Formats: sequence, C-alpha cells, structure tokens
Amino acid sequence: KKGVREVNLLGQNVNAYRGALPSDKGIAVLSVLISLIAEIDGVERIRFTTSHPHEFKDDLVEVYGSVPELVSHVHLPVQSGSDRILKLMRRRYTVEKYLDLIDRIKSVRSDMSFSSDFIVGFPDESEEDFQATMDIVNEVGFDESYSFIYSPRPNTPASEMPDSVPQEEKKLRLDILQNRLNQLSYGYSRKMVGSIQNCLITARSKKDPGEFQARTINDRVVNFRPKDHKIGDFVNLRILDAYTNSLRGEVKDLS
Repeated sequence: KKGVREVNLLGQNVNAYRGALPSDKGIAVLSVLISLIAEIDGVERIRFTTSHPHEFKDDLVEVYGSVPELVSHVHLPVQSGSDRILKLMRRRYTVEKYLDLIDRIKSVRSDMSFSSDFIVGFPDESEEDFQATMDIVNEVGFDESYSFIYSPRPNTPASEMPDSVPQEEKKLRLDILQNRLNQLSYGYSRKMVGSIQNCLITARSKKDPGEFQARTINDRVVNFRPKDHKIGDFVNLRILDAYTNSLRGEVKDLS
C-alpha cells in the first residue's frame, strides 16, 4: 500500500528462515515465503541475502523456476576455495558441493549472476589454500564480491588457532584477490554496455540532483536523466557506459 515494488529479505543466514503460517497451517521455509510475497499485488522484485550454501536446499533452487519475481542474482558466500580451510571454518560444505549448487541454480535459471564473500588469511592458510580460492573465483566468475582479511572473534575456536602467516602476506593475498574480483566485476559492467536493462528507480543521484539512480537486476547502480519518472518506478535504460562503481544510462522507450 505504501508503493513498495521490491522486497529484500534479510538475515544472517536468511535461507534458514522458519516462520509460522496463519491459522495453524504449519511452518513456512524461505521458498514458501518467497512464493507468498510474489502473490502480493505490486511487488515485482524479490531478493534475499545473506544465504548460506549449506542451507540452500532443493526447494530454494526450484523456486527460481516458479517465481519470476525472484531476481536472477544471488549472494552466495563461499569464504574460501580450500576444503581444508572450509572445514576449519566449520562451513559444512565442500568446494565440490558449492560448485554443484551453482550448477543446479543455473540449470533452473540460466541467466543467474552470483556474488560472494571471501576471507583470506584464516589461521595457517597456506599458499595452496589461497590458490584454491583464486581457482574458484576464476571458475565461477563472480559478478561482484566482498573480501576481507580474517580477524579473530572472541570465544571462537579460530581465535585460539596457531597462525604462521605474516600480516604482510595476508595483505598481499587480499590485494591479489581484490584485483581479480574487481576485474571480473568491471568486465560484467562493460558487457552490459549497449544492453537494455529494466531498472528500479531508488533515489536521486548523490552528485547531480537532476539525475536519478536506479538499480539493475544484478544490483548495479545506473545514473540517468529522467523524463516524467519518479522514485519507485521501473524504467528501461540503455546502458551507455560503465565506471568502477556505477553505470550510465538513458531512458529507452520500448513501446
């Protein structure tokens, strides 16, 4: 009723959601919740973040085939490409299972794009462990990602683990990883130049109040000069150029 067009379901592990249905009809998992939200008049896009690969079950994969309002983009943190490090992190999946999940999602929605999170410098991470992370980055070709140097958290098993990796080496690994991730992300942005993107107008431009910001399905910011548009509208934009953190577009009338 307030004009919301896009719903983003948020949680530390959002796909572990369990919620009671009305009238004692049982428990809704995330895939059911997504289907219910899609039935609301006016809601045209649904996202969720952050998901955990271990909790990404078949029903959540299959909902991409039945709910077109669910966008073709998912944030799926892998953290490391090394099975040894994943086990130490207690992530409860292997690289093989993660890549299989990627393939299963693509089999239902072929135009999916993926973003991820990475941690480098986990205690005693070897050069081979780090190279395994670079390998999975190159194999999946993530659309956009976030990466950090491991920092210990109080009262966690990892905080008590011995660590032989110098801080300077961790910083070097992070630089190598981020450079590759940025290269991939910019490459995707460049491929979007010339395409028509259906975008949701979210705000006025921070640099030019005469322009609006809109977001693509894969969550990129597009700055453009509006016609008779307002925040909350969907608009078809031809992508004219790609920058480090945004795109430039122009209104394209498809009628």
